[in-house]
Amino acid sequence: MTKDVNSYKDLSHEDLARFIVDMFHRIVVHHVLWFREVEHQMGFSKALEILDDAFTKSYNVQMNRLSKTFGFEMAEGVPKFLLDMPKEKLLESVKEIGANWLANDGIWFQAVEFSRGMNDAKRCNDSCWTRFSPFEAWSIKRFLELPEYPGLEGLKKALQFRMYASINVQSIIDESPNSIVFQMNNCRVQAARKRQGLDDYPCKSAGLVEYSYFARAIDPRIKTECIGCPPDEHPEDWFCSWRFILEEK
Repeated sequence: MTKDVNSYKDLSHEDLARFIVDMFHRIVVHHVLWFREVEHQMGFSKALEILDDAFTKSYNVQMNRLSKTFGFEMAEGVPKFLLDMPKEKLLESVKEIGANWLANDGIWFQAVEFSRGMNDAKRCNDSCWTRFSPFEAWSIKRFLELPEYPGLEGLKKALQFRMYASINVQSIIDESPNSIVFQMNNCRVQAARKRQGLDDYPCKSAGLVEYSYFARAIDPRIKTECIGCPPDEHPEDWFCSWRFILEEK
């Protein structure tokens, strides 16, 4: 970028476009920082409650303004060009967005790993899941309009709407009236390592947080047990497996 500019108005056409992308990035980060600070001041549950109100209002304001600026129509609360896409294209988009989410996660992990080492990267990763997992559960529960206590049937449905569900192969087994078993039959990360001749990535510490926090956020009566997760030995037909038990209280 040209260094002798005193205002964004002096930027070249290309740099101005890049500046706009950077502004979107700032909005996303600022959105997260607001949530984190409200959580710090008022607790996670209250932060989610306030997020519900803030996101709905902010989304409407921003999308209505952007639709006028960039010349796209809004319909039913979403950009109309999405509604005009064939369903096959939308399904493809879901997979690509899921892949982008996973790539972003891996890039963050490696950025910490290369800067501070594997131990700090795993520590940050596991801690991140203590927030992302219940947030994703809340987001899915909100999207599907699940009741406060949806039980195992609600959990089964919610597991099909996780980011992972669009990029991995998973299955659910009804084990008993009060328990189900979830299996990750093909994990994008582990499968890639396997193709490269590498050992499984030891993700059990993250998984224990990820799955237990997710299930509990869907229904606080659900207890999570690990059947197996790397570095545990596992059969060829799954990489990790989890049991969810509904405990009536």
